[in-house]
Amino acid sequence: MSLILSEQEQIRRNSLKELYQLGINPYPPESFSVNTTAEAIHAGFEQNPQAFQEVTIAGRIMSRRIMGAASFCEIQDEKGRIQLYFKRDDLCPGEDKTLYNTVFKRLLDIGDIIGVSGFVFVTQMGEITIHVKELKVLSKSLRPLPIVKEKDGQLYDAFTDPEQRYRMRYVDLIVNDGIKDTFRKRTQIINSMRNFFNEKGYLEVETPILQPIPGGAAARPFKTHHNALDMPLYLRIANELYLKRLIVGGFDGVYEFARDFRNEGMDRTHNPEFTVMEIYVAYKDYNWMMDFTEEMLEKVVKETIGNTKVKIGDKEIDFTRPFKRIAILDAIKEHTGFDVEGIDESALREVCRKLEMEIDESMGKGKLIDEIFGEKCEHHYVQPTFITDYPVEMSPLCKRHRTKPELTERFELMINGKEIANAYTELNDPIDQRKRFEEQLKLSERGDDEAMFIDQDFLRALEFGMPPTSGMGIGIDRLVMLLTGQTSIQEVLFFPQMRPERIRRVATPQDFIAMGVAPEWAEHLIQIGYTNTDMLKDDKSAIVQQKLNGYRKKNKLDMPAIQLEVVESWIK
Repeated sequence: MSLILSEQEQIRRNSLKELYQLGINPYPPESFSVNTTAEAIHAGFEQNPQAFQEVTIAGRIMSRRIMGAASFCEIQDEKGRIQLYFKRDDLCPGEDKTLYNTVFKRLLDIGDIIGVSGFVFVTQMGEITIHVKELKVLSKSLRPLPIVKEKDGQLYDAFTDPEQRYRMRYVDLIVNDGIKDTFRKRTQIINSMRNFFNEKGYLEVETPILQPIPGGAAARPFKTHHNALDMPLYLRIANELYLKRLIVGGFDGVYEFARDFRNEGMDRTHNPEFTVMEIYVAYKDYNWMMDFTEEMLEKVVKETIGNTKVKIGDKEIDFTRPFKRIAILDAIKEHTGFDVEGIDESALREVCRKLEMEIDESMGKGKLIDEIFGEKCEHHYVQPTFITDYPVEMSPLCKRHRTKPELTERFELMINGKEIANAYTELNDPIDQRKRFEEQLKLSERGDDEAMFIDQDFLRALEFGMPPTSGMGIGIDRLVMLLTGQTSIQEVLFFPQMRPERIRRVATPQDFIAMGVAPEWAEHLIQIGYTNTDMLKDDKSAIVQQKLNGYRKKNKLDMPAIQLEVVESWIK
């Protein structure tokens, strides 16, 4: 398929050819060493001007003001933006002025990456600026950036469409301020957690992503096939069972930041692949883990936000210890008026009907209680709250409660109406664990495609003896959403999962001719950006006329100017 280029794209490719003809490689192979950043110059110049008399910096051109023998441009590096000043005779002290007159003024564009050397000064307008003495082209941009314009406090041509932003994250990061900060904060959050665990003496490990049994959670897995072994494999839905194997093996504390995968729906808080931190500590229980989780989160929030209070919309969430604690059945009673403790499945279904909830026959007792809590209670817990003591049917990997055998020693941490963490006093009785897996198998036979598989090797590991253990998993993506004030998981993932991009067939000149366009103008319509006939039909006749006549004049086409009524006849 031939590549149809817009006028801007064709101009940039022509500039690329000219650069090569001038002996300039627009994509040089050698390294370019910088000695400062835009941020460092802005922060330090006024205090110590002498330290910035020989600077070398690289970045992307974001704006240009081309004048006669002197011009300005602004470049952006990873840390910020800074203005550059180009004076022709300083950049080109000899007879040859090509680098300024041709390369800088005519062949470079917004979006190109350059490296410069020079000294820092302050302009008459009071702006810290680099006076450029040397210029090197580092990368020629062949596509124009969506440059955001501002006038009287109003933004124009902003790159705001979510689908385009997520699909072209590289452009989003270039043109939208603050996007990098979200992802820097994500890394700070993970590093803070990692440091906390390491200071406690726990070991960071890695466990398999491709697993023969998708265990450790109730979720629908992605399935694949290993050709050499001729066996099915699953992308992990959780790393829990492998981390517990390591506790069996003799480690007292292990943790992993794991990429997990679940073949389920997508919405503002769910992505098919996501990041979870799971930690398991021997000789501890869920009461200890609640204290541990509070301590960790308070520290992480202080280090990344600066205090323990986070503003989310009109809410302020306080991460100061201790967090509220309430049993799940008590929460259901408080928010629905129904006491579901001890009732059987049929009675629970009747409660769901009275609450006007949609349920189906595949749901067992645990799933029904989960649905009631999720629909009727969850959103009430804005401040950090531990929801504790889940029924056995909801927690097949969790130890029974020490005083209430129909419950388990489990908690979920709810913040801003969403589950952030899930933790147990881990089940280490291999006989009880086998029975729980068998109950899950029965649910699977009833049609529950999220029920757990029976992992025989994990059961064998438990039979060798696992010490009393508490484990906790925390959703990193949701935690980052909370601490950065984002309402969509796509905002905290560099490359969220997207539907395949719809690429419309690019029109040929014959397509335009078929709708009545004069043959001599058909090719030029494509060149100015009308890549399909619908774009032409949707535009105003006067705008099309203006674009074509501007293109004709700029390219010195040997043909008369197009008249408005002619364009109107095409569009009609």
